[in-house]
Amino acid sequence: MSELTHIARARSVYPERLEHKENALDSQARTFAGRLWHLVRPLRLRLASLAHAATRIGPEVAGLSDDAIRTQLRQLARTAVDHPTEAARAFALVREACTRTLGKTPFDVQLMGAAALFSGKLAEMQTGEGKTLTAALAACIAGVARLPVHVVTVNDYLATRDAQEMQPLFAFFALDVGTIVTGMSLPDRARAYACDITYCTNKELVFDYLKDRVTAAGRNSSAQLRIQAHVSGQHDTGLLLRGLHFAIVDEADSVLIDEARTPLILAEKGDSAGDPALYATALDLAGQLQLARDFDINIARRELHLSTQGRARLDALCVDLGEAWTAAHGREHMVAQALRAIHLFQRDQHYLVADDKVHIIDEYTGRVLPGRSWEQGLHQLIETKEQCPLSEQNRTLARITYQRFFRRYLRLSGMTGTAREVSAEIWAVYRLETVAIPTHRPCIRVAAPTRCCAGTTDKWQAVADAVLRQRDAGRPVLIGTRSVEASEQLARVLTDAGIPHHVLNARQDADEAQVVAQAGTAGAVTVATNMAGRGTDIHLGPGVADKGGLHVILTEYHDSARIDRQLVGRCARQGDPGSTVAIVALDDALFQDHGGALLKLLRARFPGAVPPFWTERLRAHCQRKAEAIHARTRRDTLKQDRNLDAMLAFAGNQI
Repeated sequence: MSELTHIARARSVYPERLEHKENALDSQARTFAGRLWHLVRPLRLRLASLAHAATRIGPEVAGLSDDAIRTQLRQLARTAVDHPTEAARAFALVREACTRTLGKTPFDVQLMGAAALFSGKLAEMQTGEGKTLTAALAACIAGVARLPVHVVTVNDYLATRDAQEMQPLFAFFALDVGTIVTGMSLPDRARAYACDITYCTNKELVFDYLKDRVTAAGRNSSAQLRIQAHVSGQHDTGLLLRGLHFAIVDEADSVLIDEARTPLILAEKGDSAGDPALYATALDLAGQLQLARDFDINIARRELHLSTQGRARLDALCVDLGEAWTAAHGREHMVAQALRAIHLFQRDQHYLVADDKVHIIDEYTGRVLPGRSWEQGLHQLIETKEQCPLSEQNRTLARITYQRFFRRYLRLSGMTGTAREVSAEIWAVYRLETVAIPTHRPCIRVAAPTRCCAGTTDKWQAVADAVLRQRDAGRPVLIGTRSVEASEQLARVLTDAGIPHHVLNARQDADEAQVVAQAGTAGAVTVATNMAGRGTDIHLGPGVADKGGLHVILTEYHDSARIDRQLVGRCARQGDPGSTVAIVALDDALFQDHGGALLKLLRARFPGAVPPFWTERLRAHCQRKAEAIHARTRRDTLKQDRNLDAMLAFAGNQI
């Protein structure tokens, strides 16, 4: 009997899992159990056995005709869904189809990863091990079993690329493939979700789910919607998705952990943008308040609070400003938002300005989020700060966190190269077990000692010198930066040094595919934000491997070491040579926000460059503090979302 028959389903307009309520003690207990479970469970051995069995069956399957392969997989697929660890022949059939359609024969480790996904696990596969093909193997068997599949990734580029690359394999089994990208119309989205396999980004998927919840308007069955559509003279129910059946989440740690700090809010444009003079006054008042006296900022947690003295000063400043500023709660909220706009949101780091509009930058992917805006007047305050025309304020229609959304899938799986640090949290929140998959070939990446400079100017010069050395040796260089501003600062330094280069960031993303295609050629220099940090395949040009392969320079540590490892993983893939070095500075954001007493001690002890040993200690200390803060924020976000959901339930608007 299928495990899906044992899942408690929600009363909903389409299939999805019932969400169980839990308290903090339940979560802590499951986190502890998850750590213990990952130590003792021998699932990896069973997956390896399945992969070896599929390989042994390979010669027999190779003698079958195309029609015979299709027929046999149709006969086996449903059984494979019910018993995924006994599906060796099904994987052997798909493996042979891969060879015939794509010219690629999956390795045993890719079969192991696909079996893990098919079993509803999180496969930790090192970068460069072929996760795109691994996901397609699992999706293919599920699609033949008539199980709708969502392959979820972090950006439109990867969703489009992966769907196009794997389409011949799916077509072999008569499976249709849809792709969801930013800007698609609602009818096109509905058609894409109606396909057997749909490639989409996490944000587009969640917002489409929220649209369906708004369309359902509290109804809990599809029959009710069909009756309503018939009465209204409509041809369909207006729903986009067919349900939450099976999700394969690529870059799962980014989607399920890093981006889970912020809830997804579906909103509609209001009637007006508000009074421009109100926002200008709020910014002027904020400019008259002093840090540490009138307000406090916690940069690490991105929190800002007015002090008692600050509230009193604001009260005095607003005496003659008119009726709009008489209510204490209203003026304090507006000025606090203005202070956030000034101190917590910086141009070319958190947003960029183009065509007289403020565009939000996704801090995890480095990409622009089209059509998105901040709420509660913050967006309009930033527009006023940047002297842009005001956009309409938004009215919230629905909201949900990634934690609550992905737990609603009847079957959830994922893959990433960096999961071991957060495996316990993934188990606690999503009930998703992490399985480490071995590499196909040994990694021969060479890591040079970290260089830590006293300041940013010294750092950029050191980076330019390192680029010149590698470029003169005929090697391509990929330089990772943390923000648009940093990438453009470095670009100016390279230009002054006479080093030709390409920049890939949220402002210059139109030629992404072309830039990535050229990044592995001899002497190529590419400066990139996080856009090149996940899922990007940089293929080495002719002769590059003989010269040492791709050289990656990390110029600033992120809050999570996992993000740093993703960038490093762009080189030395699948047994290719490659090297990496971190060239950072003591005034980098991570060190400034979390360094504390250790940073002060190192500044005093080493007025110039800091030795690698102490730089590593500082990095580990700061990233540990940052990760702890983010974990707490995720817990608070989930708790707040559940509380709001409970309150909405009384009004019949539960999401």
